[in-house]
Amino acid sequence: MKTKAPIGIICAMTLEAEGFLARMTEVTTETVGSIPFSSGKLSGVPCVLAVCGIGKVFAALCAQTMILRYQPRLIINSGVAGGLSPSLRIGDIAVAESLVQHDMDTSPLGDPVGMISGINMVYLPCDVEASDKLAACAASLPGITCCRGVIASGDRFMSDSEEKQRIVDRFGAIACEMEGAAIGQVCYVNAVPCAVMRAISDGGDEEASMDYPTFANMAAARAVEAITRFFTAQAEAVTES
Repeated sequence: MKTKAPIGIICAMTLEAEGFLARMTEVTTETVGSIPFSSGKLSGVPCVLAVCGIGKVFAALCAQTMILRYQPRLIINSGVAGGLSPSLRIGDIAVAESLVQHDMDTSPLGDPVGMISGINMVYLPCDVEASDKLAACAASLPGITCCRGVIASGDRFMSDSEEKQRIVDRFGAIACEMEGAAIGQVCYVNAVPCAVMRAISDGGDEEASMDYPTFANMAAARAVEAITRFFTAQAEAVTES
């Protein structure tokens, strides 16, 4: 019988991925290029987990490699992020409805800020069904607020209140990080469903450089727990069918 295509999980850092790896079974690992990919099962569901490295280029390389080698039916980007919304506290969770690259700017040529040349889009869509289910799983965690909206990506660790406000004003973003929209772009051009869940590790302001090392591990663990619940729900749905 043909094995069902896996769900892919991409994290930028080991601290974001180690919780998944600890819960996976039947794990085999191979390195493709410079990126380690761990295949196995999470809650009995086939998955492939990768640690891509920090930033949009590493994220795009990883997503394209994962798609070509493992043919995932969905890619989830998990990890931590800076909060841009007053509704999100440290430890809360943001689920993307769409993604934007806040540092993409060809506006001197007459383009909207954030427009990605070649596909002519500012906002990259996330898979609605997967995002709905991920948000429900996040909301089921005790004491957690889950917000949905735009998540912004750029090759910069956000620690500036003025820059933070600029991203909020221009794009309406609720969180910012450094990989999700690059993964979203690769998924879009390959017609692979994509979802992004990020737990808030800091406020993206002048306190971020102190808050991030204090709270990153806690935030990453909450994203792992929510996504594991998503996998468990997937396994239960298969059993019921």
